[in-house]
Amino acid sequence: MSEQTPEYVGDWQANPWTLVYQGAITANEPGAVNIHPVSYLLDGRRIAANVYTPAGYRPDGRYPGIAVAHPNGGTKEQVSELFAQRLADLGYVAIAADAAFQGASEGQPRQTDKPAHRVEDIRGMADFLGTFPGVDAARIGLLGVCGGGGYAIKAAQTDKRFTAVATLSMFNSGLIRRNGMNDSAVDTIGKRLAQAAEARRIEAMGGVVRYLADATPTQEQIEALPEGSLYREGFEYYLQTHHHPRSSSRYTASSMIDLMAFDARDQVELIDQPLLMMAGSAADTKYMSDDVFARATGTQDKRFHVIEGASHIQTYWVPEYVEDASSSCAPSSASTWPEGRGGARGARPGAFVPI
Repeated sequence: MSEQTPEYVGDWQANPWTLVYQGAITANEPGAVNIHPVSYLLDGRRIAANVYTPAGYRPDGRYPGIAVAHPNGGTKEQVSELFAQRLADLGYVAIAADAAFQGASEGQPRQTDKPAHRVEDIRGMADFLGTFPGVDAARIGLLGVCGGGGYAIKAAQTDKRFTAVATLSMFNSGLIRRNGMNDSAVDTIGKRLAQAAEARRIEAMGGVVRYLADATPTQEQIEALPEGSLYREGFEYYLQTHHHPRSSSRYTASSMIDLMAFDARDQVELIDQPLLMMAGSAADTKYMSDDVFARATGTQDKRFHVIEGASHIQTYWVPEYVEDASSSCAPSSASTWPEGRGGARGARPGAFVPI
């Protein structure tokens, strides 16, 4: 993978698959990691995805698979495919799909953002991986980034096809939509729920779909946000350095009815698979991962990995942080993944070999 630089600005039009991360595949070459655009039906909606196969991939082989769930507001061509490609480098068959109603996947109204759909999207990736030629269905892992991390936690609680789960810069979407960052919006919960109910009433009457987070901030507004914060660096990442036309921070106002009832922490003790949670030491969102990790009492094989110096968004693209996260997911190689749901039996202490 080519080294990324702080000056990097992605150009979706310059890549045949509209990938915007530096080091992205630009052509399928023999003997190298290859990308395969695919689509499949999930609950009547066609889902758009890309599958990455490792160098020397053979359809009659037995490879571990991994599903990568993208952040809120993201599209697969950004950070989720960066990690899918990186994990394919390490010997995995990796899939990154656009969430239903978002990106290139079908679903109306556009940018509907309901937790049940996001969790089902993850299960749909497992469905597809389990039938993909060469994938060992007994060795399917899950990596969720940002909001995808919170939904990965929820999916792994009950879908035991995922034999290990990892999160990077996990964002507990329901908690934040309900309470705000660091509980800063608790006093407006009732008002915002009433607004969500009104938005749903208008939709049911055939009216205009209302959206939240629909305004694009000015550069001055971005620079007024705290340096290193999720929202400042998020605007810079999604609007400037890694912009993709199918990526959108807005979501339907009626989605708040579902979002505010969701919490990734609920029933987290049902996770009995190996669990790896990763967060930057400088991330203003790290407290969410700390909280979920402490509550995940159902697994005896869990590890919290701190990426020193990284903010939330920097884990999406800064080369040393990407390498740190990737190598933590697969510290040796895919071939060392133990059979079945045995987790990390026989692995070196602290290694999260299953992913």
